[in-house]
Amino acid sequence: MGVKHGRDYGDILTDLTAAVGRISDSYTFFEMEPLEWHSLSDEERVEVQEALAEDLFFALGNEPIITVGSAVVIYDAASHRINFLIGEEELDSVSLI
Repeated sequence: MGVKHGRDYGDILTDLTAAVGRISDSYTFFEMEPLEWHSLSDEERVEVQEALAEDLFFALGNEPIITVGSAVVIYDAASHRINFLIGEEELDSVSLI
Protein backbone atom coordinates (compact mmCIF):
# COMPACT_ATOMS: atom_id res chain seq x y z
CA MET A 1 0.00 0.00 0.00
CA GLY A 2 2.71 2.53 0.89
CA VAL A 3 2.44 5.89 2.54
CA LYS A 4 0.08 8.65 1.45
CA HIS A 5 1.78 11.19 -0.75
CA GLY A 6 1.09 14.13 -3.02
CA ARG A 7 4.49 14.43 -4.71
CA ASP A 8 5.42 12.40 -7.74
CA TYR A 9 6.48 8.90 -6.64
CA GLY A 10 9.64 9.06 -8.78
CA ASP A 11 10.78 12.24 -7.01
CA ILE A 12 10.07 10.72 -3.60
CA LEU A 13 11.98 7.58 -4.56
CA THR A 14 14.97 9.67 -5.65
CA ASP A 15 14.99 11.50 -2.31
CA LEU A 16 14.50 8.27 -0.32
CA THR A 17 17.35 6.60 -2.20
CA ALA A 18 19.64 9.54 -1.36
CA ALA A 19 18.58 9.41 2.30
CA VAL A 20 19.21 5.65 2.46
CA GLY A 21 22.64 6.34 0.96
CA ARG A 22 23.48 8.50 3.98
CA ILE A 23 23.10 5.48 6.30
CA SER A 24 26.62 4.04 6.31
CA ASP A 25 25.48 0.53 7.19
CA SER A 26 22.14 0.40 5.35
CA TYR A 27 23.25 -2.79 3.59
CA THR A 28 22.72 -4.72 6.83
CA PHE A 29 18.98 -4.41 6.20
CA PHE A 30 19.46 -7.06 3.49
CA GLU A 31 21.76 -9.06 5.79
CA MET A 32 24.80 -8.24 3.68
CA GLU A 33 28.25 -8.37 5.20
CA PRO A 34 30.60 -5.36 4.87
CA LEU A 35 32.85 -7.30 2.50
CA GLU A 36 29.88 -8.08 0.22
CA TRP A 37 28.82 -4.42 0.21
CA HIS A 38 32.29 -3.10 -0.54
CA SER A 39 32.74 -5.59 -3.38
CA LEU A 40 29.75 -4.11 -5.25
CA SER A 41 30.26 -1.51 -7.96
CA ASP A 42 28.89 1.99 -7.39
CA GLU A 43 26.03 1.20 -9.78
CA GLU A 44 25.15 -1.98 -7.87
CA ARG A 45 25.18 -0.09 -4.56
CA VAL A 46 22.73 2.47 -5.95
CA GLU A 47 20.48 -0.38 -7.13
CA VAL A 48 20.50 -1.91 -3.63
CA GLN A 49 19.79 1.48 -2.05
CA GLU A 50 16.92 2.11 -4.48
CA ALA A 51 15.45 -1.32 -3.72
CA LEU A 52 15.65 -0.51 0.00
CA ALA A 53 14.02 2.89 -0.59
CA GLU A 54 11.12 1.20 -2.42
CA ASP A 55 10.76 -1.39 0.33
CA LEU A 56 10.67 1.35 2.96
CA PHE A 57 8.08 3.40 1.07
CA PHE A 58 5.65 0.50 1.00
CA ALA A 59 6.47 -0.99 4.40
CA LEU A 60 6.12 2.31 6.27
CA GLY A 61 2.44 2.33 5.34
CA ASN A 62 1.96 -0.65 7.68
CA GLU A 63 4.85 -0.26 10.10
CA PRO A 64 5.60 3.43 10.83
CA ILE A 65 9.03 2.79 12.41
CA ILE A 66 11.67 0.62 10.75
CA THR A 67 15.30 0.09 11.76
CA VAL A 68 17.79 0.27 8.92
CA GLY A 69 21.35 -0.41 10.04
CA SER A 70 22.25 2.14 12.69
CA ALA A 71 19.33 4.41 11.71
CA VAL A 72 15.62 4.49 12.40
CA VAL A 73 13.22 5.46 9.62
CA ILE A 74 9.94 6.98 10.81
CA TYR A 75 6.82 7.80 8.83
CA ASP A 76 5.26 10.94 10.31
CA ALA A 77 1.77 10.97 8.79
CA ALA A 78 0.84 14.26 10.52
CA SER A 79 3.65 16.20 8.84
CA HIS A 80 3.69 14.09 5.63
CA ARG A 81 7.39 13.29 6.04
CA ILE A 82 9.68 10.31 6.34
CA ASN A 83 12.42 11.02 8.86
CA PHE A 84 15.79 9.29 9.11
CA LEU A 85 17.40 9.39 12.55
CA ILE A 86 20.64 8.08 14.00
CA GLY A 87 20.25 8.22 17.76
CA GLU A 88 18.74 11.59 18.58
CA GLU A 89 20.21 13.24 15.48
CA GLU A 90 18.17 13.76 12.34
CA LEU A 91 20.09 12.42 9.37
CA ASP A 92 17.62 13.35 6.65
CA SER A 93 13.95 13.96 5.97
CA VAL A 94 11.85 13.36 2.86
CA SER A 95 8.70 15.36 2.16
CA LEU A 96 5.73 13.45 0.77
CA ILE A 97 3.77 16.51 -0.36
